[in-house]
Amino acid sequence: MGAIEEVYEDLDTDVEFEEFEAAVEDKVEQMGGLADEETAAMLIAHELRDEEADTIADIEPGMNDVKFLGKVTAIGEVRTFERDDEEAEEGRVCNVDVADASGSVRVALWDDMAAAAEEELEVGQVLRVMGRPKEGYSGLEVSADKVEPDEDAEVDVQVLDTYRVEDLTLGASDVDLVGQVLDTDSIRTFDRDDGSEGRVANLTVGDETGRVRVTLWDGKADLAEEFDPGEVVEVGDGYVRERDGDLELHVGDRGTVERVDEDVEYVPETTDVADLEIGQTVDVGGGVIETDPKRTFDRDDGSEGQVRNVRIKDETGEIRVALWGDKADREIELADRVVFTDVEIQDGWQDDLEASANWRSTVTVLDEGSDAAVGAADGAAGGVESESDGRSADETGLGAFAEDGQKAAAEAVAGESADDGSAASAEGGAAAATAERSGEDVEFTGTVVQTGDPVVLDDGQQTKAVDTDAGLRLGEEITVRGPERDGTIDADDVF
Repeated sequence: MGAIEEVYEDLDTDVEFEEFEAAVEDKVEQMGGLADEETAAMLIAHELRDEEADTIADIEPGMNDVKFLGKVTAIGEVRTFERDDEEAEEGRVCNVDVADASGSVRVALWDDMAAAAEEELEVGQVLRVMGRPKEGYSGLEVSADKVEPDEDAEVDVQVLDTYRVEDLTLGASDVDLVGQVLDTDSIRTFDRDDGSEGRVANLTVGDETGRVRVTLWDGKADLAEEFDPGEVVEVGDGYVRERDGDLELHVGDRGTVERVDEDVEYVPETTDVADLEIGQTVDVGGGVIETDPKRTFDRDDGSEGQVRNVRIKDETGEIRVALWGDKADREIELADRVVFTDVEIQDGWQDDLEASANWRSTVTVLDEGSDAAVGAADGAAGGVESESDGRSADETGLGAFAEDGQKAAAEAVAGESADDGSAASAEGGAAAATAERSGEDVEFTGTVVQTGDPVVLDDGQQTKAVDTDAGLRLGEEITVRGPERDGTIDADDVF
């Protein structure tokens, strides 16, 4: 066995021996006799080992020719272009997205390969690709030298017509997904390696299976300013990438984001405030019981930052949430029902826990009619139903308060209520009615659902207006005692 055969025997490659031998002979000739066949064979073997990519994630711009397997997930149209040489024939190119379990990459097929792709390639086929990686306009791409279908190979990548959030996998491309806008960010700029300026913005969308951060690049970044939280959009021709361990849906030059007339609801799964621990990254939600004004500060790099604190309460406790950067500009009012996602639980002031909403977090003010808001309100109100007339708390206690335009506020901050049974409810109602007519002293315990003049309390079955100078806070449970006239308790005692 000769030197070339020995080197080839130790080489794990799909290159045929004849092709390897020819490459060795070319290398000997290129080096002008400075290398014998064994040295040249070892050099060629080294080049072949360098070009082998175990997965698409291993491919990087600047590498020599690489070879890899991938499943076709999208096939673009064949485009024509004029070459620099005016006498040369018109050029053709077709972009094909291929993926494996580690990621996806765009493969550029030129001229005859582009024409063959239009006629012969199908989504779902597995290809063996050899080509040169480079940084393209929309990220990494491989300029193909050779592409061959491999009918025997298997690549575990799911290809769907329409995706839900739970269907997204790393490497998926040509993704169409419909979701509700949960949050939007401002446009940011950055400098590319070639000196040009890039633009990027984010929005977060959710459906019944989860939520995902959508990254909008360059010309698509302006789309982030066209939508408001609560609207339903369709993301088209997106591709899935990973950042800090989380999947993201990216939208490049081919992608779209459009408003659609569909019903999609995102119902968050939040962690109870009582279960929060320092170091967690969680989703929390509750009714807003305090809001602070926005504050600005100077960063170490001289730029100006901003922060705003709000305090929320659920049926298990309350916590302050710090909103940083653009999050501080969100319109959040007292008694809003809000969900904060991906917040970091930290040690706050006076050993109190604090939730920090940073760039990865989303802030969603829920509509009072949504399943999420109603479900949260039901939990906060204790799910009380009056057995005396079969009506729910929405129709009696909290619902009655809606006549003053405050139902959302009541639902958002209502605390636990006691259910004493139909007899107690009827007896309490009769006693209250008698006291109201006579102006006798009454005692009423409930949750503060409106501060100011008057204060309004709710016990889950009925609401009471209270005239008091006491400093009270939304969500606080108190007992008042005093004469009731014309539906208002003139509180002599508040405790």
